Amino acid sequence: MPDNDVYCGIDWASDHHDIALIDQDGTLVAKARVPDDATGLTTLLDLLAEHGDTADKPIPVAIETSRGLLVASLRATGRRVYAINPMAAARYRDRTAVTRKKSDHLDATVLANILRTDAAAHRPLPADSELAQAIAVLARAQQDAVWDRTQAGNKLRSHLREYFPAFLAAFDDPAKFTGPVARAVLAAVATPEVAARLTVGRLRTLLRKAGRQRGLDKEAARILSALHSPQMRLAPLVEQAMSQRTLALLRQLDAACASADQLEQAAAGAFQTHADAEVIASFPGLGPLLGARVLAELGDDHDRFADARALKAYAGSAPITRASGKKTSVTARRVKNDRLASVGYRWAFCALTTSPGARAHYDRRRQAGERHVAALRNLFNRLLGCLHHCLQHHIPYSEAIAFPTATQDRQGLAA
Repeated sequence: MPDNDVYCGIDWASDHHDIALIDQDGTLVAKARVPDDATGLTTLLDLLAEHGDTADKPIPVAIETSRGLLVASLRATGRRVYAINPMAAARYRDRTAVTRKKSDHLDATVLANILRTDAAAHRPLPADSELAQAIAVLARAQQDAVWDRTQAGNKLRSHLREYFPAFLAAFDDPAKFTGPVARAVLAAVATPEVAARLTVGRLRTLLRKAGRQRGLDKEAARILSALHSPQMRLAPLVEQAMSQRTLALLRQLDAACASADQLEQAAAGAFQTHADAEVIASFPGLGPLLGARVLAELGDDHDRFADARALKAYAGSAPITRASGKKTSVTARRVKNDRLASVGYRWAFCALTTSPGARAHYDRRRQAGERHVAALRNLFNRLLGCLHHCLQHHIPYSEAIAFPTATQDRQGLAA
């Protein structure tokens, strides 16, 4: 728990911030409202300096966000910055104000009091390196671009279902539907009328331009057969109008695909230059992209989590046990880092084909009656504990140590 004489709370807003400073007795010693610019930051730092802020003992700050220029500037001063969840801050506010009154100044005071009384229950923002923060920006942006790509593909698929179901029959695989071949064909054939006049030669040219190199004749015949199949039609003018919207949605999908690919290369390239990349990439199922996403959410401040259990709770892989009297329930954790949990599902799934120990662990959980998702979450929990240990000691992954039983069984079969 911070051993300070003064604590600072900041109620963040888009154009201004309310500042409250309290002492160890909970007495308000200063308050101010500063603009969201360089002048406001200077005023805030001067206010902190007037009340004992020094380089050796900076005043800790509580704020309801972990991002933005203000937070970055405060972190650059070397002080502890606590990002308090707004829901948690609301519960503290109800504890201090029976009438449930609310104001910006009161919110800032509540945040400062959280540090004074319960700082040990909250984690300060990690002291990540500049490279780790840059990887986090790229990896999260790439993940957002993938989600945008999925959303754009779903919108386009839903629209085509209304007037051009033959195209969906030709590209029924969701992965192929957002691929370059499907997008190139759709750009040239946006209506059933144009599709009816499409020839094998023209289709082969489209496939070649989209990057297809093998099996052109077979793939062209398959697509052409689906596009020429009988289907219900709309009126000609309506079809033309629908095709205009199709091309607009296709442009959005093309932009989302290009952004995802570009950001993937940038995130993977930045990840490979990090000191922890060798350890993270040594784990089965983690390539450059997934490794970048893991590093983005964990950071490179190895003191951020007290132990592996804290990390597992943060990732949502550890279950929640509720016990009261004779009743005990074990449920999946809902409050978690959703990005890390999403990566964990893919990580565990990919590890099944590259790690015999991971596969054996998954099979045991399935035989015990767990569903597929629960078994993968349990495997992710196991791998996450191994990753925490390896990062703490900067050692690569070892299959024999992570899954000793499976390794011994495999060696026995080989003998």
